[in-house]
Amino acid sequence: TFVNAMGAVTNILLCSFVVGIAQNKVTLEPDRPFLRIQVSQRAVLECCYSTSASVTFTWIKHSPNKTQAPQHVEPGSETAQDSKIDKSCGTLTFRRVQLNDSGLYQCWLNGSDFSILSHGTYLQVYKPMEKTINLSESTKNKILTAEGVLLLLCVLVPSVALLFQSKRLNELEKKKAKKEEENIYQGLNLDDCCSTYDQIERSQAHGPYQDVVNIKEEEEQIQLEKP
Repeated sequence: TFVNAMGAVTNILLCSFVVGIAQNKVTLEPDRPFLRIQVSQRAVLECCYSTSASVTFTWIKHSPNKTQAPQHVEPGSETAQDSKIDKSCGTLTFRRVQLNDSGLYQCWLNGSDFSILSHGTYLQVYKPMEKTINLSESTKNKILTAEGVLLLLCVLVPSVALLFQSKRLNELEKKKAKKEEENIYQGLNLDDCCSTYDQIERSQAHGPYQDVVNIKEEEEQIQLEKP
């Protein structure tokens, strides 16, 4: 394990040294780090660089599955080289990308005495979600209308029920008050009430002098009754 670790460190140092030398001869332009494309669509990857030396380039693909080794681009893809002002660009074109085209793509630049990899672009190919239920616009409108009616009923039905319940309680209160009033009148003797009321009115009509006359009459009756 120690020997393997030392070998890995040595390889890293050598690669860093080679890359440092290559970068003195080639200037890499920033690559697009990420590109997300729908399946069956067209995708174009590009790597640009500046150099005075003669270089050739190939595209390398790193699969998302880390167990797979890097591989050259499949022949079905198109590669091209375009020389622009003070820089050259290599392009990789997919006419119809597939799901297995996802991965990290890097440009491998080969010179007479150097080799270097570009920063790379990660291509993600996705498949859109399929509709489980294909509904027409008229059906969608009907569903929305039905939902609106149900929502309206959910609001109106409790309100109407509460209104009827309140009205019923008011009617019960009125019936209860009326029944109590009838019970009060049933407990009274109307004849006694009328006679008592007449006596009160009679006494108020004659005034206080009538009481004196009544007293004298009562005294005379008492005297006549004596033997």
